[in-house]
Amino acid sequence: MTGLDSASVAYAGVVGQADLLRSGELTSVELVDLLLARIERLDGRVNAFRTVLAEQARTEAAAADAARRHGDRRPLLGVPIAVKDNIALSGTSSLLGTGSPEPVASHDDELIRRIREGGVLIIGKTHLPELAMWAATESIHRGVTRNPWNLSCTPGGSSGGSAAAVAAGMVPAAHATDGLGSIRIPASCCGLVGLKPTHDTLPMADHWHGLSHAGFVTRSVRDTAALLDLACDGSTRLSDAAAAGTPRLRIAVTTRAATPARPAGEIRAALDRTVAVLGDLGHDVSARTPPYGAVGVANPVRYFAGVADDVGHLADPAAIEPRTRRLAAIGRRIPGRTVRWARRAGEELGHRMDRFFADSDLLLLPTMPVLPRPAGCLRRGTVRTIQLMLPCAAYTAPWNACGLPAISVPVGVTAGGVPVGVQLVAPAGREDLLLAVAAEVERVVGWSDRRVDEEQVLAPLP
Repeated sequence: MTGLDSASVAYAGVVGQADLLRSGELTSVELVDLLLARIERLDGRVNAFRTVLAEQARTEAAAADAARRHGDRRPLLGVPIAVKDNIALSGTSSLLGTGSPEPVASHDDELIRRIREGGVLIIGKTHLPELAMWAATESIHRGVTRNPWNLSCTPGGSSGGSAAAVAAGMVPAAHATDGLGSIRIPASCCGLVGLKPTHDTLPMADHWHGLSHAGFVTRSVRDTAALLDLACDGSTRLSDAAAAGTPRLRIAVTTRAATPARPAGEIRAALDRTVAVLGDLGHDVSARTPPYGAVGVANPVRYFAGVADDVGHLADPAAIEPRTRRLAAIGRRIPGRTVRWARRAGEELGHRMDRFFADSDLLLLPTMPVLPRPAGCLRRGTVRTIQLMLPCAAYTAPWNACGLPAISVPVGVTAGGVPVGVQLVAPAGREDLLLAVAAEVERVVGWSDRRVDEEQVLAPLP
């Protein structure tokens, strides 16, 4: 990689790194070594990774370089990413943020199989809060994961380790999952693109009674599109949509949520700036409130019941935090008929949103009503944790309930130096429309070119 600036390579994103590999300016082995050196230098402060698979990644990188020399033209061949520590990766355990001694996986999850078949390498597994329960990534077992933009803040959760690793340039992208906002919340906190696809677009076991979705956090819209094209097993060409323009669209905007929420001033200002950007791009933007119905009450039912299921599946159900034990106990008391009602409430929201989208093409709203919480905020009791975390998902959780695609895109930064995202929601299966409009906003805002201050990351904590 003679003549290449290492930081520019690290922040080039999935497509940018793939271009460097394809041109021969960089080998996959050199890229893996560069990223491993960044992990070694930065992760002691950020705490994004639960485990780093250094030798495995180097071996796979050498195999990718050899394949390319023999004519292999897979678009993302030899690009390394990280995966969240809640997905089966052959030869590793998934500890789910707990202290439970979970077994080593004998085979890859279907999503991992697909991206590996596309040539992507896995460099490590990233932290999550216990059982993916919270919008901050920390636990008594794995410590506190910090936001590279401001180490005193959380990177969000539950995919906070993945988001922190991408924001700090330790990997160009990372796998993530989203049960009530766990892709979009950390994307907003860390200045990334986070798309929760339509339910069942990507393979994932039924988790939290249908609330959870799989996806990625990335540095740009085009990176998200490229990974989705790979993970959808060749059934989409979302990269084309992300590069295309859009016709004049009718975009509804709201600050109303399914649960009580009022956006902080800096978040409201970011939303207003985005409305202005969309108007300047030629779209019609008007205020309109979604028909949320009972989903704000129904989602906690699926969440608590899902937590109880997760605890019951652990190798050692006792190896969890006391608050997790308390919430699982609540979940076990919920009757099956109540869980079934909660799932129907989500389906009914989906039907109402079909009618909503007959008169609007997209919905715009904040990703979060609150700014990122302080790092270490979960070292508190159960009630205080819920009070801190529940508002974080006010704008994201409804779209898990009904399975609609939703994307968070970065549009600004707060006075405290942390990013702010806004969220777009589309009809089922219209990831192409989400990506096209998100790419338009991204081109105007220009956020994807920004980098964290690495010297600040390495400076002593206040």
